Amino acid sequence: QVQVVESGGGLVQAGESLRLSCAASGSIFSINAMRWYRRAPGKQRELVAAITSGGSTNYADSVKGRFTISRDNAKNTVYLQMNSLKAEDTAVYQCNADVVDYAGYAFASWGQGTQVTVSS
Repeated sequence: QVQVVESGGGLVQAGESLRLSCAASGSIFSINAMRWYRRAPGKQRELVAAITSGGSTNYADSVKGRFTISRDNAKNTVYLQMNSLKAEDTAVYQCNADVVDYAGYAFASWGQGTQVTVSS
């Protein structure tokens, strides 16, 4: 069994920064890609950023230059540094990890999400 838990959300003013964390734990042999998604009210879920186990990254155009994804493989943790936040960044941010367990099964594991609210 694998658990994924996000933390670091909150209420900030436009222009400020937040750092989200997402830690995976449990029966984990390895983790391939890790991703941050977000869902704003009334909108579809959006892929914000992704990072491979080797450190390659990609970002949504809307966050390029403002957000940085990174990971600590030893801690099975991924981070999202969010700078110059805008009101339109307000959403529930959810983490996803491509896990391989000790039995050799590969699956996607999701966290519950953390709320980020940016006031303008």
